[in-house]
Amino acid sequence: MKFDFETIMDRRGHDAIAIDAIGKGGGMAPEAPKEGFDPIPMWVADMNFPTVPTVQEEIIERTKHPAFGYFSPTKEYYESIICWQERHNGVKGLKPVHIGYENGVLGGVVSALNVLCSKGDHVLLHSPTYIGFTHTLENNGYDIVSSPLYLDEDNIWRMNYADMEEKIVKNHIHCAIFCSPFNPCGRVWEREELEKAMAIFEKHQVWVISDEIWSDLTLDGYHHIPLQSVSNYAREHTAAFYAPSKTFNLAGLVGSYHIIYNDWLRERVLKESSLCHYNEMNVLSMHGLIGAYKEEGYQWLEELRHVLTKNVMYAYNHIKDNYPGIEVGVPQGTYMLFMHCEDYLKAHNMTIQELEKAGWDVGVGWQDGVMFKDPYGIRLNLASPYSRIVEAFERLDRYVFNQAKQ
Repeated sequence: MKFDFETIMDRRGHDAIAIDAIGKGGGMAPEAPKEGFDPIPMWVADMNFPTVPTVQEEIIERTKHPAFGYFSPTKEYYESIICWQERHNGVKGLKPVHIGYENGVLGGVVSALNVLCSKGDHVLLHSPTYIGFTHTLENNGYDIVSSPLYLDEDNIWRMNYADMEEKIVKNHIHCAIFCSPFNPCGRVWEREELEKAMAIFEKHQVWVISDEIWSDLTLDGYHHIPLQSVSNYAREHTAAFYAPSKTFNLAGLVGSYHIIYNDWLRERVLKESSLCHYNEMNVLSMHGLIGAYKEEGYQWLEELRHVLTKNVMYAYNHIKDNYPGIEVGVPQGTYMLFMHCEDYLKAHNMTIQELEKAGWDVGVGWQDGVMFKDPYGIRLNLASPYSRIVEAFERLDRYVFNQAKQ
């Protein structure tokens, strides 16, 4: 490989909550491991890989000029996004006017919700539900109506269309939040699935806010289909949100963007996001995106996808072969794996908190899945060097799951 995905980075003291927050309390991070075990961060959704070198090169080159005054997004910024969307997602006809900066995907979600809904409105989401959606909607006065995904006979997470439609009608829902690819279950939706969901939304005149921040991170053999591409209704009634941050490990730079084709919706989202006067691009964030979306970034991403496929499939097969009673869906995208542990816990007379704590004690920093609206869930981040993934499961074998069997 041209790029380094094997070296174990020491992120301690380098502005990384993934490692520095472990053991600090607060209810989100894992507890500190016992003496003798170093922490393996497998919770917060960033990667333990260095970003593509062109990101640093672009930022360093910009910082050589000593002025950092007011600025506007450049032509290169928009062209980089348009080219990226066309090459990766087959998007045609995207223009700069359709693209708008967002400080973060969740900020964009709130702006769109505030345009499309009134405080107290019901909003449809699938569950297990990304914790960021939960906090964002609750903090802003919206009520989540969950439509659970289910595992089919082939161990693939599926939408329950009848349940979606029933809840839309029963709760008078006019807006849904869609996650594609799906976090935390790693599902890459097929075109037929997207078309069925969109047909229900169209039937009941539901607007859609689509979080597609994971769109670049599909595993080998899978490909992301933008929701806006599946029908005319989808194109005109969807606000889609993207970012280079998840793909290139740039969350600390802050910088996402929306794609909205509908003039009425786009103008109002732009107005709504401008009201706080904080939704402004950072000049280094802009150059970070330009650096990520250079030709080297395309090459880096292809290598990353192979690395993630190896890691995630190892973890999936290991769990299926060695931990009876724990359910996981066939991985297709993202670098997250979601474990449903209900049968295992009942068989071993354990609580989910006891299982989580057993992993934390030996440095496996997996994440509490209860926060994702699954009382028996654990989320695993597998974006680390392969050797660390293997080490994590060796610890789970020796100290957690075998221990539970005794």
